[in-house]
Amino acid sequence: MKKLFLGLLFVALSASAQKQQTLTYFANDTLKLELDLFLPEKMPKEPIPLIIHVHGGGFSGGERQSGYDFCKYLAQNGYAAATISYTLYMKNKKFSCDGQLTEKVKAFQFGANDIWLATSYFLKNKDKFGIDASKIFVSGISAGAEALLHAAYWDRKSMSLYPNNLPDTFKYAGLISGAGAIMDLNLITQDNLVPMLLYHGNGDKTVPYATAAHHYCPPGSSGWLMLFGSYSIFGRIGELEGSGALYTYCGGGHEYSGFVIEKEPQRILAFMNKVLSGERLMTHDIIQTGKSNELSSAYDFCH
Repeated sequence: MKKLFLGLLFVALSASAQKQQTLTYFANDTLKLELDLFLPEKMPKEPIPLIIHVHGGGFSGGERQSGYDFCKYLAQNGYAAATISYTLYMKNKKFSCDGQLTEKVKAFQFGANDIWLATSYFLKNKDKFGIDASKIFVSGISAGAEALLHAAYWDRKSMSLYPNNLPDTFKYAGLISGAGAIMDLNLITQDNLVPMLLYHGNGDKTVPYATAAHHYCPPGSSGWLMLFGSYSIFGRIGELEGSGALYTYCGGGHEYSGFVIEKEPQRILAFMNKVLSGERLMTHDIIQTGKSNELSSAYDFCH
């Protein structure tokens, strides 16, 4: 009976393990990058969409395990979902006003390149995992959102650090950015624009909600970097007549960077389902938090 119990336990654990897989998506002599892939319990015959999730942490901390609940939720709803580790370039370096601008840019570049590598890995193994290569989304929180925005809109040839097999015509099906920002709105063009779900607290003093310096650094700071946050990106979507959704958390600070992914993943699921159905979005949801500060007071729609 004991042997039978142990055998049944092994089978159960094996079945569970098949739903979550830890995989190495890139390795060379000095670097090993891993991800955890979550798949639906019962895979359909046809290929399914994939979302690649990128954790936050200022490019110096954080871990991919923080995305487990989000990925499990999406896998339960018919998506393949992967949460990745990536290069924490700013570890033991300064990332605020007293840091170095060039180092900040490199942090974005390493993060974007790792996303490209993970995407390349899934394109190469799409049949193995039953993934539809035309339906790959990316999501991220804070630093992860900054990395994925640049992964979506940077020129891959000029910013690539490693070889990858992404076709020149490859575009993500859509992206989800939690308190993210991009260095230049002009990177987003009519040709490369993809549907975007953006959410941000308009009182964020770390990553600007609209357009301002990173950390609101004063001019002349060694780490001064202009960033265009969710509100500015949403305006760009409108200019280009694209598809997007913005959730503004009135008075909310950077603590809202993971709010939708962690607390309201159904919003993301609904967004991706609408994108895949071909629906165009242009919505701005204004959510009261009961908080207020000097930054959020500039936006009349919050009052």
